[in-house]
Amino acid sequence: MDDNALKGLAARVIDLERDALDALHARIDDSFVEACRLLLACRGRVVVTGMGKSGHVAGKIAATLASTGTPAFFVHPGEASHGDLGMITREDVVLAISSSGETQEVVTILPLIKRLGVPLISMTGKPASTMASLADVHLDISVAQEACPLNLAPTASTTVTMVLGDALAVALLEARGFTEEDFARSHPGGALGRRLLLKVADLMHTGDDIPMVAADTPLDEALLEVTRKRMGMTVVTDPEGRASGIFTDGDLRRVLESDVDIHAVRVADVMTKGGRRIGRDALAAEAVHRMEAHAITSLLVEDGEGQVCGVVHLHDLLRAGAA
Repeated sequence: MDDNALKGLAARVIDLERDALDALHARIDDSFVEACRLLLACRGRVVVTGMGKSGHVAGKIAATLASTGTPAFFVHPGEASHGDLGMITREDVVLAISSSGETQEVVTILPLIKRLGVPLISMTGKPASTMASLADVHLDISVAQEACPLNLAPTASTTVTMVLGDALAVALLEARGFTEEDFARSHPGGALGRRLLLKVADLMHTGDDIPMVAADTPLDEALLEVTRKRMGMTVVTDPEGRASGIFTDGDLRRVLESDVDIHAVRVADVMTKGGRRIGRDALAAEAVHRMEAHAITSLLVEDGEGQVCGVVHLHDLLRAGAA
């Protein structure tokens, strides 16, 4: 088989699966709305089950639901018949998946689920199947043809199921008002979680760690403070002790280029007035964005009353994974 033939096979699979998704799009109806209502009303967990390839897809759907604000977990239908059915409570909703709607391991446990009074949503490719008839809500995942040339291996049907699961998860996410911060709480170990949870207050330097000099300090003495605190800058305070400006390495370069006597000039005469600032409750990622936008390496941090309470440096943000 030559290269073009292989490319043609790939294109055929993509075309068939795209057609299957187009057909699914046309079937998003009141049944989808009813399923969403049942899931939103659930006071327990969404229990997702399926066998074989449908089981793999069910596991992914459960994980997606759980990470987007709908508590969910996967139960293997075979194990459910041997004790794991005890995981399901009357407060839950069951989402059962089977292309045929007749998968024995799933059908076996459905009467017990119904006896508990647990709402049942089924996803099948056969609206007249046993699973569809037992369900409170049935979602049609039928496909005209699998992408497999033998029309046997689950391909287009698993794609349709996965996409419908994503549609449920995202619809519920929007309905619950799920935010980026909510998402980060369920992903604390990843880079995204760090970016969305870390705040400036978690990384800023405070108290004696803040480089700080009075406005009338000679520049050469101010440079000693810059060196001691190793942040490439110092805060400059007015007579009332409030931050009136900032002196940085960049300011020093400008001073040296102008032939100013660093032993004779006051730091207030050559500082950058005001200084870039950020709130202590701002996300650390926002601090990185501001520093990059203004080509600077530090920001003054303000408390809720507009007073400077710390300094945050780019190196600290990068080490913490906020970028």
